[in-house]
Amino acid sequence: MNKTLIAMSGGVDSSVAAWLLLEQGYDCVGAMMKLYDGESESGCCSLSDAEDARAVADRLGIPFYVFNFTDTFTEHVIDRFINAYQGGMTPNPCIDCNRYLKFERFLKRAEDLGLDSIATGHYARVQTEGGRHLLKKGADESKDQSYVLYAMTQRQLSATLFPLGGLTKSQVREIALEQGFLNAKKRDSQDICFAPDGDYAKFIEEHTGAEFETGLFIDFDGNILGKHRGIVHYTVGQRRGLGLSAEAPLYVCALNPEENAVVVGTDDQLFTQTLHARDINLIPVDKLDAPMRASAKIRYKHQEQPATVWQTGDDTLRVEFDEPQRAITKGQAVVLYDGDVVIGGGTIV
Repeated sequence: MNKTLIAMSGGVDSSVAAWLLLEQGYDCVGAMMKLYDGESESGCCSLSDAEDARAVADRLGIPFYVFNFTDTFTEHVIDRFINAYQGGMTPNPCIDCNRYLKFERFLKRAEDLGLDSIATGHYARVQTEGGRHLLKKGADESKDQSYVLYAMTQRQLSATLFPLGGLTKSQVREIALEQGFLNAKKRDSQDICFAPDGDYAKFIEEHTGAEFETGLFIDFDGNILGKHRGIVHYTVGQRRGLGLSAEAPLYVCALNPEENAVVVGTDDQLFTQTLHARDINLIPVDKLDAPMRASAKIRYKHQEQPATVWQTGDDTLRVEFDEPQRAITKGQAVVLYDGDVVIGGGTIV
């Protein structure tokens, strides 16, 4: 496996990943995915990002292409994002982008081109043990991206390279500086590419043309506390922007799209101990035949916590934490770990 298609975003990570693969003797082809039709200069995948990626590819002496995957991105990322928000959930579109774009359609394009593998600049590792491909955390705990990769299948893991898995971010920037890459000091993108200003409700309204109905803020006893601007404007754990006055600070505790209601409560009412998940993917095993101990994360920046996990159906899990967790949110992913090994995960429901 020495011919690889590397996803180049124009950032420092994928640029260094390409350089490392060349140093290791791989025959590399660089490519960027055009995912949406906007011409924003912020977020990822912008025109300036494409120019940066092409400049690095030229410096490395490798071919560079731009693949138009806007149709797949619209169907599997944007539409799913909108449907989730309208259903009272808070999705993570980066997980869907990895699942349906980077490690599905991008991999299929590599196969169509007769290449052996794909590579990305993610901070994660793949190892093979007992005939099974395992996904492991990146060596740099502060940059580990295994959480957003939990949906990878055995086929995808077998054909994917993560050259940065054993490096720290500071080491990656040092390499970029040594090689004279123009993006060596480029800021990491923290934005969702199709809504770089972070105003998801505005994006949904503009994309769908819909005007979302106002509804009621209610407490856990059903008391009406005021009117909200539409449930797409809110997520569990939110405090700012509610426009409610009370003796104690109020937070969004639940969204009820059927009743177009936003349930608010105090901080202690945000804590729950058990969650259920669907659309699951398991990596070291095909299924969990018995309850197992694991550590679990309920969002990307969440500190993983000890829990017991049961597989309750072909595509469902139940996770019970040792201690109640704050703001478990429908639509986010729960990801399970055994040390640095990703067991798998699913979408919280």
